[in-house]
Amino acid sequence: MDIISKIKNFLKPPVFPGDENKTRLAYYIGIIVPAILPTLVVFLILRMSQGIGPLDISNLILAGIGIVLLIVWFMMKSGAVRLAGYINIGLIWVASTFLALSGSGIRGTGFVSYFVVMALAGLLLGPRTATVVALLSILSGFGLAYAETAGLIAFSPDPPFVVAVEYAFLFLISIIIIRLTISTLQNALVVATANARELAASNEELSGLRQALELRIQERTASLEKRLSQLQTISSLARSIAAMRDLDMLLQNITVLVSEHLGFYHTGVFLLDEAREFTILQAANSEGGREMLHQGHRLPLDSNSIVGHVASRGEYRLALDVGADSVYFSNPLLPRTRSEMALPLRVSGQVIGVLDMQSTEVNAFSEQDLPILYTLADQVAVAIENARLYHKAQQALAESQSTFERYVKQEWNSFAQQVKHTGFKYDGKQVTPLDKSAGREHIKPVLQTGRLSMEKSSATITLPIKLRGQTIGVLDIRSKSGSREWTRDEITLLESAAERAALALENARLVESAQRRASRERSIGEISARIGAVSDFESILQTAVEELGRKLSGAAEVTLELDHEQI
Repeated sequence: MDIISKIKNFLKPPVFPGDENKTRLAYYIGIIVPAILPTLVVFLILRMSQGIGPLDISNLILAGIGIVLLIVWFMMKSGAVRLAGYINIGLIWVASTFLALSGSGIRGTGFVSYFVVMALAGLLLGPRTATVVALLSILSGFGLAYAETAGLIAFSPDPPFVVAVEYAFLFLISIIIIRLTISTLQNALVVATANARELAASNEELSGLRQALELRIQERTASLEKRLSQLQTISSLARSIAAMRDLDMLLQNITVLVSEHLGFYHTGVFLLDEAREFTILQAANSEGGREMLHQGHRLPLDSNSIVGHVASRGEYRLALDVGADSVYFSNPLLPRTRSEMALPLRVSGQVIGVLDMQSTEVNAFSEQDLPILYTLADQVAVAIENARLYHKAQQALAESQSTFERYVKQEWNSFAQQVKHTGFKYDGKQVTPLDKSAGREHIKPVLQTGRLSMEKSSATITLPIKLRGQTIGVLDIRSKSGSREWTRDEITLLESAAERAALALENARLVESAQRRASRERSIGEISARIGAVSDFESILQTAVEELGRKLSGAAEVTLELDHEQI
């Protein structure tokens, strides 16, 4: 078995990975040479059996062909495949030419063998080499014809049986070449058919993939269009609710806008109570929701309802079919609900409420809608928190303004009581203090409303003197010529004067108040210094009484007494 395996390996043509043409040429040489050599040996034996000596020129040429074929074989095994092919074709063509010259000339088997050489050249080396061999054979044929006609070479015809053997040899070589050619064509056809089938299968698969891709593109496009529509809707909702400051109006508008834009028949907003034990319904758009509001609907923070589940865990809850959801809380006021989604409303990571959306259709929500709806919930939560903060800021501002107004009023009442004169009048000639007992009923509406008082044609115009929105006095102007129409420039001048007067009066009050505080602090410092200068118990009491009496300028009797029962 080892010997047979070695023989098979020796006869097996080499394979050259990456070079298909070289492998194919080695394959052909590996078939032709082993087929021709035995045939050539048999042919020589037959010729010699017909009386042709071994030293005959034709036999010597045939023997030389056999030797060169062996050389071609080893060259092919060593990798010089194309060179071996050229040597093989060239040797056979030259041998055929010598056979024609030494045999029967242009009419013999030597010249006919050119057809075999030409076919072999086409098989091994391609059509270009076959064309060159054909041209050389034509030239050789004319040369043989000329030599025979001119009598340069004398041809002696071979015996008939020898001619039959020679043609048999050519036929055998021809059939080998024909079989190889047909086999090559059949293999090429099989490969082409297989390739065509693979191509058809690939085309069919590509067609299926294209259809699937087109379907996916359509689905993706539809999904993107839906997502874009949802984003536009969320953006529109955000713009609509961002400008609202009243919390009650905001919550009600949120439920209406969400239901109208997203197509839900019921939308409710729940907010947590201060104890964070219940979620209380604050707004709803549906008829059943409004009835729930009237009843003060609220749900505990537990897992017995979708809203309570979301509020307690801070996670969304989706019920695609409420009939199959164990957490769903069946509400008789919302009998049309078939699917529900609730989302937590978060501010700074803390849940402040729940956005509840219900639909009359099963599977109205999907996981793909979550990012969009979460964005909506975040916008709603921010709007609610902004409205709350705005309400608190308005309350704080109102309280601050009220406190400031009381302070300003108190300070100015105190200041007015301390000054000798609270008003002056200029009659065109001199400035006189204003008589407090004089009737001035016409200025009371201005003091109460803080607005300009003037008839269309009037002799009097009264303007309020305001300090940070608080009316602290009036500027009253009376025309000596009777009724007149006050121009816009005159009114602007008077308003500017009233404004400057308010600022100047406030500055004067602040200076006077600062001086009083400084005097008070100085008096306290002096009293403290005199009391601190003595160390005797009775001396301290006497000094304190005396200094207080002096600072009060004798306006009061000062007594300082300790509770002897507690000492």
